[in-house]
Order: sequence, then C-alpha cells, then structure tokens
Amino acid sequence: MMTRNIHPVLIALTVLVFIFLVGPLIIVLGAALSDTSYLTFPPQGLSLRWFGNIFEIEAFRRTIVTSLEIAFLSTGIALLVGVPAAYALNRYRIQLPGWLSTLFILPVLVPELVLGFSLLKNVATQFHAPIFISLVLGHSLLVLPYVVRVISASLAAFDFSIEEAAISLGSPRLKTFFTILLPNVRSGVIAAFILAFITSINDVSISIFLTGPGISTLPIQILAHMEQFFDPTVASVSVLLMGLTVAVMAAVERTLGLTFFAK
Repeated sequence: MMTRNIHPVLIALTVLVFIFLVGPLIIVLGAALSDTSYLTFPPQGLSLRWFGNIFEIEAFRRTIVTSLEIAFLSTGIALLVGVPAAYALNRYRIQLPGWLSTLFILPVLVPELVLGFSLLKNVATQFHAPIFISLVLGHSLLVLPYVVRVISASLAAFDFSIEEAAISLGSPRLKTFFTILLPNVRSGVIAAFILAFITSINDVSISIFLTGPGISTLPIQILAHMEQFFDPTVASVSVLLMGLTVAVMAAVERTLGLTFFAK
C-alpha cells in the first residue's frame, strides 16, 4: 500500500489550531489551581481551596441553583415548542409558507444585546413579569432556534410514509407521533437538549438585561465578583462550568454511546 506523507505545514497548522482551542482552557485550569490570592499563570503553587471558596460564597451557591433551574425550564419549554414546530415544518413543508422557517431563526439573526433590551422593555417593564419568569422566557427564546434546527435535521431523514402507514392501520395520530416518530428522531431531541442547555447556562448577553435584585445567573455573578475581587475563584467557577458541560456530554455518551447519533 502506498502511504501519503502529510505536509509539514499542514501538521504545523493543525498543532497551532489545537493550541489556539485548548490553550485558554489550560490557562484557566492552571489559574484555578493556583495557591496565590490573585489570578496568575503559570501557577506558583497548587491548591484546591478556590474550588471550596465557590461554595463558601452564598451568592455563587444561589446563582448556581438559579442557573440550573433556568436552563432546565427554558430547555424544556424550547423542546415543547420546537419539536412540534420542527415536525410541522418538515411534514407540511409544501403547504406552509417559506418564510415560516425563517421566523424560528430570527433570535439567532438578531444580536443578543438587542434581543435582551427588547425583552427588558416589553416583558419585564411593560408587562411587569417577575425576574425569574423573564429570564426563563428570554432563555427559551434564545435556545428555540437551535432546537428547531437540530430536530429538523433529524426529521429531514425520516420517511413520513411510515407515519402514514401507521395511521392508515388505525393508530391515532397523537399515539403515532409519540410511539413511531419521536423514537426515530430521539438522537436529534437529545442533541437539541444538550445544545440548548449549554447555551442557556452560559448566556450573558440576555441575562444581564433581565437579572434584578435577589435573582441572578452564574455568569452574571462571575462578572459582579470580578468587579470587586481578582482572585482565582472566577477561574474555578469557569472550570466548574466546563466540567458541567463535559459531564452532560459524558452522561449522554455513557447512556447512549456516540454511535447512537450516527443512526
């Protein structure tokens, strides 16, 4: 067999891209493990005390819980809206107007700062919605386009004649949806959940407009902490967020396997 040698320039570019992507993560991890009272890299000593400091600060404990609640609720709402929307856009793509699919990606096209200000003006101020409800609605609107697009990609490969055959054999339409269609696009639903959850829990642009007294999210609390302190606690929280992301991905891979998404 003939082997093709990889050009050294291509290898060098690959290494540079890898360093560019992984380098910041290594720096944050090193800063989080530093035993100094200020952010520094490389660390002058190793310590885990800044990770313990996260849970000693009441504001961080509260905002971690709030961020998780908002992420789960907003992702759930986005799935409740996004799954039927993606189904309709693919099942009735001929009957529905073409601009309808564009409507679901508008929150992505509009800058998040503009979207956050609009939500503050119309939802929080005009309708006097509670802060927590405003945050849930804002995050739901933010992640909805990702849910619709990911599930639509799964439905694009689904043969709707299977659904029609089940209905023609007497299966109720709603039962057919849950027992035949959803199991076939389950990988897309799970992928949409992961993407939406991670996007919500890391959001800053919308949350900064909608947070208020007594209710804040973890990314906003990180910014507030940095205004007063310059210790490695912020880096430790960042590592915690990265760990949460990896844990979600690992849980999916552990329970379903990566080959499940290739089905």
